[in-house]
Amino acid sequence: MTTAPGPPQPVPVIIDCDTGIDDALALLLAVRHPGLDLRAVTCVAGNTDVAGVVRNTLTVLEQAGAPDIPVARGAERPLIEGVRTARHVHGHDGMGDLGLPAPTRTAADVDAVTLLRREILASPRPVTLIPTAPATNIALLLRTHPEVTGNIERIVFMGGAVTTGNATPVAEFNVWHDPEAAAILLTAGVPITMYGLDVFQPVIVPGPDVRRLRASGEPGTRLAGELLAHRGPATDESDPGGGLGDAGAVCAVLDPAGLTTHRLPVEVSLAPGPARGQTVVDRRVRPGESELHDGTREQPLVDVALDVDVDRYVELYLSAVERRTP
Repeated sequence: MTTAPGPPQPVPVIIDCDTGIDDALALLLAVRHPGLDLRAVTCVAGNTDVAGVVRNTLTVLEQAGAPDIPVARGAERPLIEGVRTARHVHGHDGMGDLGLPAPTRTAADVDAVTLLRREILASPRPVTLIPTAPATNIALLLRTHPEVTGNIERIVFMGGAVTTGNATPVAEFNVWHDPEAAAILLTAGVPITMYGLDVFQPVIVPGPDVRRLRASGEPGTRLAGELLAHRGPATDESDPGGGLGDAGAVCAVLDPAGLTTHRLPVEVSLAPGPARGQTVVDRRVRPGESELHDGTREQPLVDVALDVDVDRYVELYLSAVERRTP
């Protein structure tokens, strides 16, 4: 007599974020979906300063009714560049200036790199890392404690772009903010999925759904609605929707079949000038003159997301934050 298999075990994940409106949306999904075991959250400067990121992260977890998940403060600035926030997008406090209450929770008494190492090595199953921020903490971890890669299943990072950037014409904000860190992440030696602007931008929650979330009496669900209402763009000027943004990377861990990916060479442009921070994705089917004349250069192969099932990810998100069966 054979025993029927039980339900699948939740995927152990760690989110490294710069909370951030859409990082907050990602956290709400991660703590509410039964398919994930959120083991820790680490914070880095990006959308706002790192102290604000820690505060925002603790507030979101509290509003979501999350268990006592350790949260650690990480890098205050990129490896080389100065701090360049995105407050013009996320508001002065990084959370749309919604006037959320200060958290009663406190951060862990260890730094982000220490917490990352501890939680990765202590996990009974390999961990999936979900960086939704500049990769500074991840780069410091990989350079300081390379042994952690033995217990990392995959890195699914929000960053980069195949076509058009947002911080510059060719560079996406997270990679542009710390290009050297992104280059280190890409050479981690573990499977990597790049959830870039090409799939980040089209995943929009329709206006009626946003209004329903905002009207909820449950704090976490209502917060998701308020955050989405701040994100735009409008699908209809009279009833604007909101982009899932970073939360799409969490959807990609839960439901990778919702993405179309191609395994392609990717490198980060590090030279000064207008292309700095660009993720150069090689989609050619055969070598070009550069390789023929100068020789082939070693480049990491990355599962690059090129298309996304928008309706599938929107429904995945809504069912989790509203705590209903899809």
